[in-house]
Amino acid sequence: MRVAALILAAIIGVITPAKAQDWPAKTVRIVVPFGPGSTPDIVARLLAEQLQAKYPGSAFVIENKPGASGNTGTDAVAKATPDGTTIGVSIGGPLSINTILFSKLPYDPKKDIAPITQLVTMPSALAVHPDLGVKTVADLIALLKKEPGKYNFGSIGNGSLSHLTMEAIAQKSGAQLVHVPYPSSPAAMTALVRGDVHLAALPAIAVTPQSDVGKVTIIAVTLPKRSPFLSNIPTLKESGVDVEADTWMGLIAPGGTPPALIAAINKDVVEALQARAVRDKLATQYMEPVGNSPDAFRAVIDNEAARWSPIIKAGNIKIN
Repeated sequence: MRVAALILAAIIGVITPAKAQDWPAKTVRIVVPFGPGSTPDIVARLLAEQLQAKYPGSAFVIENKPGASGNTGTDAVAKATPDGTTIGVSIGGPLSINTILFSKLPYDPKKDIAPITQLVTMPSALAVHPDLGVKTVADLIALLKKEPGKYNFGSIGNGSLSHLTMEAIAQKSGAQLVHVPYPSSPAAMTALVRGDVHLAALPAIAVTPQSDVGKVTIIAVTLPKRSPFLSNIPTLKESGVDVEADTWMGLIAPGGTPPALIAAINKDVVEALQARAVRDKLATQYMEPVGNSPDAFRAVIDNEAARWSPIIKAGNIKIN
């Protein structure tokens, strides 16, 4: 009898992990650590639409949890049950950079977060007010060095990628700039158009409409290679400044989610990203789909911390 019980337990042990591979559950929460209408929210809703079409018997529900530079919503994913019922869309800040900017996080990105796949990449555009009279990065750097501390830049908040990018440009080129933070991309862009700030590195989708009508001038993009959406604009590296800033988003799950379940979600999401309708909609936001492996996405997250740590320390940048 005892032997039979042990055999039964062993069989159950084998079967249970197999069940964990089934995905999705009846209802899947997709947590977004920013508000409705934000770029992560747009990507999450596009993804949910594709998954809903594939699994009409399930429900994919977007749950916006903004706050603390993305930490609040990312923490909600970290603390969820690791069974595939909760996944999240997050960015480099709460997954990597905030470990340096914040004295303490409510979660450990290395232990409490399981990467599924990098979803998209999106360029930021370095733009200047036309009154500066510069057309290239070299022109800009020469102007900044001529009168150190005279010029300022707008960002979407202290410690944001738009802030760190400009800080990196200043450090790498030996220039001095004054930081003026704003609560959002539209607010920072409005300040640049009005001339309240002289320059900014902001998501391309926020900058290009004003560039098209001559209210700002784009002089570089921040990706390691030229963007297919702005192919006539050089990168910062091409322009002689060794700075890269990739505005990416990725899909995550709670730490401890079974690898087989991560693989199942990855397969569905990568497939969704390849759909023509998805690619076309992403293109309207200047986003390129990625869809890599969990290990490759983890490498992206780790690289983000390594890239920005020296900049943050040299600039003595802290949020708390």
